[in-house]
Amino acid sequence: MTHFFAWLKKEHADTKLLLRNIPSLTITIFVLSVVCANLMANKELVSYKYVALDCGFVFSWIMFLCMDVICKRWGAKASIKVSLIALLINLCVCGIFALLSLAPGKWGEFYSFEDINIADSVNTCLNKTFGGAWYVVFGSALAFIVSSCVNALLNAGLGDALEAKGKSKGFGVFAIRSYISTIIGQLIDNLIFATVVSKVFFGWTWTQVIICSCIGAVAELLAEVFFSGIGYKITCRWEEENVGADYLKAIKSKKEE
Repeated sequence: MTHFFAWLKKEHADTKLLLRNIPSLTITIFVLSVVCANLMANKELVSYKYVALDCGFVFSWIMFLCMDVICKRWGAKASIKVSLIALLINLCVCGIFALLSLAPGKWGEFYSFEDINIADSVNTCLNKTFGGAWYVVFGSALAFIVSSCVNALLNAGLGDALEAKGKSKGFGVFAIRSYISTIIGQLIDNLIFATVVSKVFFGWTWTQVIICSCIGAVAELLAEVFFSGIGYKITCRWEEENVGADYLKAIKSKKEE
């Protein structure tokens, strides 16, 4: 038990140093993308038999791009830690939304309808949308944490493999490690969520689970590919301006101990 508390104290200090070194805007965008993706997953964007995309897709690629730039600069452990923090904040937001959905007040949209029955139905639907279902929150959280760990470890592993071959710089290297880790991470994310939620609670077939997960992963990858140049420029600027140097020095000194 003593060793556990010592490890916990060490990790707490490491996390505080990490959060002081990653630009606050990056953390903010990452957390907001996780919260928004979770909320907007309640609305369909495309739905046709074996093709299904929800509006959370608009934000999900941002999550993975943020993880990729953090991993590129500070490593897999840093990316996983920030993902855990984002997940914790998202769960807190979901909990607050669930409690507020039980409040007796009316949504603003309630007053847009003259028919009281329609207005009550709209109010109930909004409460259920923001209140969420426990299995959706659970499935989303499980899918996110597993996929973020896979993405970070695979991204860092590919980076080490390329560096061993003398290829550590350039957009091509950033693209290879980001694109491969992203499509695999997104595929795992979609498969877990579709299996835990869509198949178990919505009655999807395995064919729907697999095909929709693959199509979703490809769509999310294409979105990241389109904006990956921005991510690469950000990491280059961080390196030029020596952003987060204190954390990198701390990691180096730990390895040398």
